[in-house]
Amino acid sequence: MKDLKTAGQATDLPEFPMQRACPYEPPEGYAALREQSPLTVVTLFDGRPAWVVTSHALARELFTDERLSSDWTNPRFPVTSPARGALQKHNVMVGMDRPEHGHYRKMVIPSFTVKRMNRLRPRLQAIVDERLDAMLAAGPPADFVESVAVPVPSIAICELLGVPYADHEYFESETRKLVIRTSGEIAASALANLRAYLDKLIAVKEAEPGEGLVDDLIADQLHQGRIDRETLVKLCTIMLTAGHETTANVISLGLLALLRHPEQFDALRDDPDLVPGAVEEMLRYLSIAEVVSRVATADFEVHGRRIRAGDAVFFTNSAVNRDPDAFPDPDVFDVRRAPRLHTGFGYGVHQCVGQNLARAELDIVFRAVATRLPRGLRLAVPFEEVKAKGPAGPQGIIDLPLTW
Repeated sequence: MKDLKTAGQATDLPEFPMQRACPYEPPEGYAALREQSPLTVVTLFDGRPAWVVTSHALARELFTDERLSSDWTNPRFPVTSPARGALQKHNVMVGMDRPEHGHYRKMVIPSFTVKRMNRLRPRLQAIVDERLDAMLAAGPPADFVESVAVPVPSIAICELLGVPYADHEYFESETRKLVIRTSGEIAASALANLRAYLDKLIAVKEAEPGEGLVDDLIADQLHQGRIDRETLVKLCTIMLTAGHETTANVISLGLLALLRHPEQFDALRDDPDLVPGAVEEMLRYLSIAEVVSRVATADFEVHGRRIRAGDAVFFTNSAVNRDPDAFPDPDVFDVRRAPRLHTGFGYGVHQCVGQNLARAELDIVFRAVATRLPRGLRLAVPFEEVKAKGPAGPQGIIDLPLTW
């Protein structure tokens, strides 16, 4: 039976993660890995061998297997780059297992319920309309990332948390350094800057309470002794950064995919009620959160492989969500598909806590895109010049130049 030690001795192991050749398509090598086995061996940037899961069925099975840990403090927890290693030294909620993970998740989940998101929809609609009005009034060319894709989720998460949007350029810039991850030093510095910013904001809110999730956490958790200040800062940092970056990537890549599939764009324009299902298809097809990391805490066998304690295990969502055993014609972008079993928000206890907010934002944005943007909308540069982000973090594009 193959284990990671013997398999890792091979000299021809594929590197992981792989670079996308197209911003919205999986790396070509992932399909080849899935054809070999649902669980194959790859090598990381530092030469460490790792398991990678490419099967939809196996992913859903192992996402809920508590022998695979999310604990970033485990010295064997794997990283995909030096920058990622720097970030994982600062941990709360996301990089934890039960019961600690559930403890912190319960603190924030009431702010992200479907009911609360429905109350927020009129404000989200106003934000989207304001950004599109400004872009259309300024006229072409326009960068959709700068005009709409980043500001909409950024304003939304600011209002939900109670963070001043006047500071958006600062925290968006620092978040970008975390995502692009040029080096461990730059990522660690950006993270420290964000934490210092939020620590000062908490102090301001303690003196002058306002309305927002941060204010609620100060009153209900910090001042009640249920959480310490450092942990509160870490928790707020995660919500602020994750709350706008990933959704912005879906918005920008979603429009790019529509522009590259004009028949699908026309279908949305002709019937905007297709948008909710189209959003689910985008989440499947784009798989923004491409890489999910775990470390084994026990020895066990699966699919003829022996996973040992300390082994690195990765889920690659872009392969999982293109598994033909789960999705017929998986490489076809079909806004009528409306898939509900994708892993775009993860699966199991670590499923994204902000998914209801993301779905509400995406629904409103793409209804507006379908009904308000001119039919002459097109890329203002050749497709090959659209700049994509690197493979180690959330997938997305740097800019999206448009004309009409």
